[in-house]
Amino acid sequence: MIFRQLFETESATYTYLFGCTQTGQAVLLDPVLETVERDLQVLHDLGLRLSYTLETHIHADHVSSARKLKARVGSRIAGPAMDGLPCTDFGVAEERPLSLGSLHFQALFTPGHTDTHHAYLVVDGDTWRVFTGDALLIDGCGRTDFQNGDAATLYRSVQEKLFVLPDATLVYPAHDYQHRHVSSIAQEKERNPRLAGKSSAEFQAIMADLKLAHPQKMAYAVPANLACGQCPEDIPETLRRLCDPSFQGG
Repeated sequence: MIFRQLFETESATYTYLFGCTQTGQAVLLDPVLETVERDLQVLHDLGLRLSYTLETHIHADHVSSARKLKARVGSRIAGPAMDGLPCTDFGVAEERPLSLGSLHFQALFTPGHTDTHHAYLVVDGDTWRVFTGDALLIDGCGRTDFQNGDAATLYRSVQEKLFVLPDATLVYPAHDYQHRHVSSIAQEKERNPRLAGKSSAEFQAIMADLKLAHPQKMAYAVPANLACGQCPEDIPETLRRLCDPSFQGG
């Protein structure tokens, strides 16, 4: 398997590229609109063709490039089936993983950050990687105060779906704000300040006390991502041109 971790600085979002060495097919997990040209260049440099984009959840802090990439290169759009998005070509679920070539994405239903959030387990030989979206971050977790989030639900998701994975499983989150790249299940169980050794009640108290401002792009990012990255009327002009399928450039 070919694997790359890519980063978008404004929203501190990680996009993950997976390539099948047998078929040349590729998947981009959680792609960002502003980095379409970079992502296409990386695919070109690696000799891969993009078959699917895949989402962990409806993002509130950036606009997905799924629709733009479909218009540009004909890739298909995958995401949690329970979102019920008409723009999705393939709905993933725990009983319906996404597979192409040698790539296999086992969905893990991990609600709490949002009510339809999924993580993905990818096993490559002896290497286990779990792509946790916003359910589990390095030394943290995603917020639970909007998009039908719920702290008690997120606690159960982490404990019952993620912390039961082998300790050596590598943890790749959707974001990191301190330039960290990877963790492990063992590390998060031992030292995550919100979750390690905490009861559900303690975790809920921590989350209730965060008092975070809403993401700056939330007002237009959520409507856009409910349409797989189709920009709404109120999106800033700086992003509007990027939404145009015919636009190419930086």
